[in-house]
Formats: sequence, C-alpha cells, structure tokens
Amino acid sequence: MEIEKRRVLHVISTGQQSREELVKISRTIHPYIDMLHIREKSWTGAELAEAVDELTAAGVPVRKLYINDRVDIAYIKHVRGVQLGHHSAPVGLVKESFPSLQIGSSVHSMQQALLAYEQGADFLLFGNVYETMSKPGKQGTGIVNLEDVVQNIPLPIIAIGGITPGRVDDIIRTGVKGIAVLSGIFLSEDPLEAARAYYEAIHKEVKQLG
Repeated sequence: MEIEKRRVLHVISTGQQSREELVKISRTIHPYIDMLHIREKSWTGAELAEAVDELTAAGVPVRKLYINDRVDIAYIKHVRGVQLGHHSAPVGLVKESFPSLQIGSSVHSMQQALLAYEQGADFLLFGNVYETMSKPGKQGTGIVNLEDVVQNIPLPIIAIGGITPGRVDDIIRTGVKGIAVLSGIFLSEDPLEAARAYYEAIHKEVKQLG
C-alpha cells in the first residue's frame, strides 16, 4: 500500500483521567494508533513534560506525540508536533518560530480551515462532525461540510467528533486523511479493544478504496 493512501488514527486524551491512567492506557493502545494528542488543559507545564517522559518510558514513540496548545513543552520535549485551537497562538507565528514542529489546527468551518491553511498548518482537525459527549449541546457540522473542506483545502483533513467504528465508512468516503477519537477509546470499558476496532475499520476502508 502506498503511504499516501494510508489513513491515520489520532487519539486525544479527554482531560478526565489521571496521568497514571493516561499512561497506562496509552502503553496498551499505541501499536494501533498513529498519533497521540495530550490535551490536558488543567495540567501545568511541568505535568505535561513529566507525562511525555512517562509515555516514552512506557514505550510510546515520541514521533507519535502531540501536545495541545503548549508549544513550549512540545518544542522542549522534542515531540512530533503541537495542536492549536482558536485560543492558541496564531498558526503562522508558531510555524515561523518553531519550524521543527508539525502543526495541527482545530477548525470548525471553511473560513477557519482556509485561514489555517494560508498560515501554514500541516493538517487540520475538522469537526465536530457528529454530536459528541465532549461538546454537549453542540450540533454536528455534518458529512457534507466535512467533504466540502476536504475537496477545497489542500491539506490532510482529520475528522473529529462523535465518530464510532460504524461511522468510519461514511467518514472515509469524504476523502479525509484520517479520524480523531477521544472518549471512544480513552473512556471505553476496554480501550485496547476499542482501539483495535477503529484501526480495523479505518484500514479496512483503505484496502477497499485503494
């Protein structure tokens, strides 16, 4: 299979678990995921740095790690990249100042996607596609809007929000590069089995479409 056709699975921490739990689960699931985002808004810089050390000591490759928002920690700990949101430093400024980091940008509309692309983002997280427990009361953007972004923004698009293994088929048909999952794996009764289910779903579709 050509690497360009390979879809990717991003998994994002939920902010609802201890560092010990995050590391324990990540150690188990990392063979089935491509990227692990540490998204812990309440943690200090010291806690984030310690989490990176613990994750790598547990066998999680540093090349799979992204830190949300904290560009300083991402750079200091030499992880793969940083995920920026609407509250973060502008994509262009981060790209110029930290060229060694891969930069993901979380976007929710075509306008935001276009701005992130123009500023130099390496990939986009677009959503939430479906309603999700991580954003209660927020209506999903829907498949049509996701496909519109995929067709008009020349960057890898990662779909996020309410994606279950059973919905992967519809998501992949839009042409996305991959999917991102939070509670569907980290808060699952069996995170390893959940990670396997997403992995099999996304790569089954690659084989069928490729």
